[in-house]
Amino acid sequence: MLLRKITLEEFGAYRGKQSLDLTPKKNKPIILIGGLNGCGKTTLLDAIQLVLYGARARCSGRANKPYETYLRESINRQADPSRGSAITLEFTVTVDGREHYYRVIRNWRTSGKSVNEFLSVFVDEQFGDKLKPGRGVEPEGKFSRLLSEGWADHIEDLLPLEVASLAFFDGEKIESLADPERASSVIESAVHALLGVSTVQQLRTDLVALQRRQKLSDEEQHLMDDIHTLERERETVLAQHGTAHQELANRRTVELGQAKRRLDSLERAFADAGGSLFERRVELETEHKQVSAQLAELRAGLAQVAAGPLPLLMLRDQLKKVRKQAESEQTAAGVSQVLEILTERDQWVLDLLPAAARKEIVDKLEADRVERSKLADLEVRFNLPHDALAQLAVLDEVLVRDRAHGADLLKQAAETAEHLDQLDRQLAAVPEQSKVEALQREREEQLQAVAREEAAYERHAAQLDELKRRRDSVTESLKRAHKEFVRTKVKAEEVERIKTYSERARATLERFRGALLQRHTSRLEVAMLQSFKDLMRKQGLVQDIRIDTSKFTLTLTDAEGERIDPGRLSAGERQLLAVSLLWGLMKVAGNRLPNVIDTPLGRLDSRHREHLVDRYFPNASRQVLLLSTDEEIDEYLLGRLKKSVAHTYTLVHDDTEFTTNVVEGYWWNTGAQNVA
Repeated sequence: MLLRKITLEEFGAYRGKQSLDLTPKKNKPIILIGGLNGCGKTTLLDAIQLVLYGARARCSGRANKPYETYLRESINRQADPSRGSAITLEFTVTVDGREHYYRVIRNWRTSGKSVNEFLSVFVDEQFGDKLKPGRGVEPEGKFSRLLSEGWADHIEDLLPLEVASLAFFDGEKIESLADPERASSVIESAVHALLGVSTVQQLRTDLVALQRRQKLSDEEQHLMDDIHTLERERETVLAQHGTAHQELANRRTVELGQAKRRLDSLERAFADAGGSLFERRVELETEHKQVSAQLAELRAGLAQVAAGPLPLLMLRDQLKKVRKQAESEQTAAGVSQVLEILTERDQWVLDLLPAAARKEIVDKLEADRVERSKLADLEVRFNLPHDALAQLAVLDEVLVRDRAHGADLLKQAAETAEHLDQLDRQLAAVPEQSKVEALQREREEQLQAVAREEAAYERHAAQLDELKRRRDSVTESLKRAHKEFVRTKVKAEEVERIKTYSERARATLERFRGALLQRHTSRLEVAMLQSFKDLMRKQGLVQDIRIDTSKFTLTLTDAEGERIDPGRLSAGERQLLAVSLLWGLMKVAGNRLPNVIDTPLGRLDSRHREHLVDRYFPNASRQVLLLSTDEEIDEYLLGRLKKSVAHTYTLVHDDTEFTTNVVEGYWWNTGAQNVA
């Protein structure tokens, strides 16, 4: 999990809307937030827990107050209570290898004497797929009603409250762990919650509770007897159905299959012997008569066409000569008529001309008439009528039509003759009745046998359908019974099984719990010792750390193997021991959670502070939120820490307005001048 951004609106001392970018950078996991005492550092820590866990959050400012009272008092004094406060936390969680982006908004406002609280959850499940190196991506969170309504359960899957209490800690938590007598309870809860031992213990507890509930009342037993009766009836019907289904399959593949195969064999033998042609004999003879009549009709049509002008197609050259003579005679007749008219016209023209000009004109007119007279002098050979050309044109059209019609009749006659030849061949191939009579009779008998088998198959299929209906009816009745008495049935089914295996499962879980506890405790001892040595100024003071898995007490030993009384340690050394425990827990858990540390350097000398700044804070987790005063992370320590810091903020408190503003920068860098 990585915290990305938090926004406070009219929450506690934070006036208006205040936002902090909490996203770490590469090799810079620390977000440093500075503030004097009373400026709102612990309020910021409470806000993170409140937005995630609501009424279950372990906020330092709540104490024993009712949740509604705490919410009412958390609204900024200068804000309108009816508009209320809001906290928005944006974070990413890797689920099944994919990074999901969450934006959780918890807001509340007063309404008379009551407080109305609202929770909205937005999620972008494809956020991780859109990330590219060196490029920022805006999340596209979509509102999820399902997550908003079931957030309490969902956040327990993402970050259980018991685990969060170890990752988000303040000076009070450090003080508890620094006290050897009080540390055992914290160590126990930490080991159980963070390392999964509590899950095993809860399973054992659930098994005990489940065992105690394993019994049936008389009424429940009576209801179960009814269900058992229906179940036996269903088993009987299922057995009958299975038998009928098998019989039907056998009949289909054996009796009916054999009958159909015998029929197929007879059909092939009958066909090879010409049986199909024999059966079609009457049909073929009838068709032969029809085709013969059709061919005769076509031939009569051809004779009728031949009786018309169609034979003239054989005299094409002669017809061309007749047409040419007719055209010439028609032209000569026309010229004769024109000559008569020209004679009268020429005389009229000459009468109009003077005598001097007549000689030349008379010669030209005479020459024209002579030329035309040559055309009119044509020998009449055929004594053709005047409309001979028109009659010849009509004859041409009739010949074209009759020729096409005759060709079509010839094509049909050829096809019909071919069809008739095929029928003749088929009729010639029809076997005699004596040759196929036995096969035909045997084939008909086998057809009847197949029909009987098919009828028997249908009867068995009907019986199977009836059994299916009975099966479905009994099954439906059993479903209704199960639906009506589902709790009783489930309880009855589980009673014997749980009673039989619960003790064995509890013993197995106990052994597993012991082994898991021992394994995690051993890892924690190594991680805690290494962390303590990294932080301690006195390297030879503690050589070994042991955790008693029964009482969860710490045992420290020196170089000689002698036990060290924790009372011998200074307050600062005990604080480092507590920090080592938390660091070791995070190491064993895989450093997968953000650490929020409030006032981390109390009671430590300068050397130990340097060790925490150099060795712990940059390596505590992938993300570390440090809430510090100016005396804890001072200018000198800031310089040592700066290379691991992604963002810095200062909480500036206005003592006149009693409000806090978030300013970017720390006391000794940008923003320092804004600190009151």
